[in-house]
Amino acid sequence: MNKEEREQLLNDAMEQHGDYLKHLIYTYVKDIQKTQDIIQDVFIKFYKNLDHFENRSSIKTYLYRIAVNECKNYLRSWHYRKMEVTEKIFMWKNQISIESEYIQREEKQNIAQLVGKLSVRYREVIWLYYYLELSVTEIADVLNCSVNTVKTRLTRGRKLMRLTIEESEGEYEY
Repeated sequence: MNKEEREQLLNDAMEQHGDYLKHLIYTYVKDIQKTQDIIQDVFIKFYKNLDHFENRSSIKTYLYRIAVNECKNYLRSWHYRKMEVTEKIFMWKNQISIESEYIQREEKQNIAQLVGKLSVRYREVIWLYYYLELSVTEIADVLNCSVNTVKTRLTRGRKLMRLTIEESEGEYEY
């Protein structure tokens, strides 16, 4: 078989069976990028081994066999297994982070509600200290009171929060 005949046979095979092979390969690897790579490998192997093709089967079944073998080789490869494990770990970590983020958000809302129930003198100090992250000195300047007054209100506000949390029977943990 000369070069022109081989190229014509390759072009015919690509036109007639290319889409079918893409679908077949995709069912194995579930990745469009890898499907493209494998389809190229299949046609390269087909072209290289045309001299060994004995016409005992149709070109379609020959290409099918090459494609299935390439898919199985890929699925057995170290790269695929490593990628699969990495993906599972990422999904697991992502799941945990979503759950913990939800729990943290809910806890913050609960604590914010409890802070909202405090009297104004304690609520404003706690809010400025924990939520706006102002220092005791800055809070004293904002509220126009002494540093000791801010410290006292912080201490008493924390105590009241702790008592409120305990009264709610551990419903809110901080």
